[in-house]
Amino acid sequence: MAPRTVSHISSPSQSIEKREIRFSNLEEQVSKELKWFYVRYPGGGSRYLYVDSHKYGFVWPNITMFCIIHAIFFYSFYLLYVEGLKYYAIKGVGYGMTAGLGVTTGAHRLWTHRSYEAKFPLRFLLIACHTMAGQNDMFTWVRDHRLHHKFSETDADPHNSLRGMFFAHVGWLLTKKHPDVHIKGRTIDMSDVIGDPLVQFQRKYYIPFYLIFRFYIPIRLAMWTTGVDFYTSIIGLFSTYVGSLHCTWFVNSFAHGFGDKPYNAKIQPRNNKFVSTITLGEGFHNFHHTFPWDYTIGEFVWSYNLGQIFIEWMAKLGFAYNLKRATGEQVQNRMLSARRVKDGTLYQNDHPYEIPHEY
Repeated sequence: MAPRTVSHISSPSQSIEKREIRFSNLEEQVSKELKWFYVRYPGGGSRYLYVDSHKYGFVWPNITMFCIIHAIFFYSFYLLYVEGLKYYAIKGVGYGMTAGLGVTTGAHRLWTHRSYEAKFPLRFLLIACHTMAGQNDMFTWVRDHRLHHKFSETDADPHNSLRGMFFAHVGWLLTKKHPDVHIKGRTIDMSDVIGDPLVQFQRKYYIPFYLIFRFYIPIRLAMWTTGVDFYTSIIGLFSTYVGSLHCTWFVNSFAHGFGDKPYNAKIQPRNNKFVSTITLGEGFHNFHHTFPWDYTIGEFVWSYNLGQIFIEWMAKLGFAYNLKRATGEQVQNRMLSARRVKDGTLYQNDHPYEIPHEY
């Protein structure tokens, strides 16, 4: 039901009703910058409304861009069938998997969660692969993901799964961010990330690096190794790009909606084998949100947890070290608590994560 009254956030001195609304200085500042409305419902509740006075919450440049690249994506399947470019498709998947290592073992397991440490050559390789993936610069990626973990399934979560599967998958990139995302995002400690010279360098020159690694290199590589023309290589580029983006987004949507929760029954993240298969091992999400600092992101060594295998290879070669792992006792204790919560013998009226973790 539509709210009866809508008003701009304003000074508490303007009315008795508005004196009930309290803002920290930061919240008031950010809310005014974003021009958000504040809604009071007839039943006494209140919330932010996800629209502003001009664009109704939609980010039209993103919507336009996503429509175009998805049209190219579907056309690429037709072209693949007609031209029989199976060899080229295999090459594209290989490039995408290489880029994916930069996201899964680099941005996620190394820079976000510090689940292991890496020497300069490995960090250089991973940040180059991350740039190939074209999923924003390292600083932004890590900040958003740490925010997701610290405030998971709240308005401060950039892709809050409680707002629906579509929103968690891609809708969060098509609409304006909730004010809490901006407000709480400024509380995330990023000193360790911005202190990395490689992260600083990538952030400073991200646009030219993005154009080179995400567009120029794969286009030229496709033309050189498979003999396709420029037009076909462009179509193939966007097909693999969109496919890799959806693989990452499935972690935010499917792995928060489908699967089992053996380690923490009170949270949304779930273990999902399908997601783990297409993301090099990122689908053990209930385990990951319970033990975010574990480099394996899963209790069991499954053949398609390629991220774990890659990190362990790098450790054997001396490029990775201090690999962090949840102990068997910790895992068993969490599974026991989860079972007791499910069968009703244990009730915990606290934060779903018991102790909210930074990242």
